[in-house]
Amino acid sequence: MERKKIGKLGQVEEFRARDGRLIGLLVKGNFTDYESFPPFVHTESEVEHINQAYQVSDPLKERYTKAHVTADELPLQIVVLAREQGSRVKPHYHRNDEQPSTPTRHQIMICQSGAARIGLYTKEAEHVADVLIRRDDLILMCEGHSIEFVEPGTKLIEIKMGPFPGTDAADKVDLPID
Repeated sequence: MERKKIGKLGQVEEFRARDGRLIGLLVKGNFTDYESFPPFVHTESEVEHINQAYQVSDPLKERYTKAHVTADELPLQIVVLAREQGSRVKPHYHRNDEQPSTPTRHQIMICQSGAARIGLYTKEAEHVADVLIRRDDLILMCEGHSIEFVEPGTKLIEIKMGPFPGTDAADKVDLPID
């Protein structure tokens, strides 16, 4: 199992299985490391697109105010935005030309208050790590996981790939862990 902090400030942490599969990705609530995860602002056409699609004072500031923290091929994308007041994103939607093919449905857990311990597991029931998330932290879970609410008043928001299969039992594969 591999646990690795990525980016210059170590505010993003990857958890990988022995074979390199991504099992979880933790983004700390105090994230400020935009320069380590820059968006695509390399060519004249990309700068022109930002000028047309966004109302920002300087399109090159995207490198310091927008972070793409997930790999492009993942079925859930995590982007952190911290633009200046008055910046706007013009109305749009995101195309879905191809349904992602993954052996599991990925999900994101966001801690709104309190603290929770997230256990990360491979599909084969190997324990990868335990991660404590606190207010404003989020974690991307790609395979198995457990959740323990460790403080009173803990509130979590769960976002996962759909569609929901109709029942809780049909939605899960329980891992043989005590």
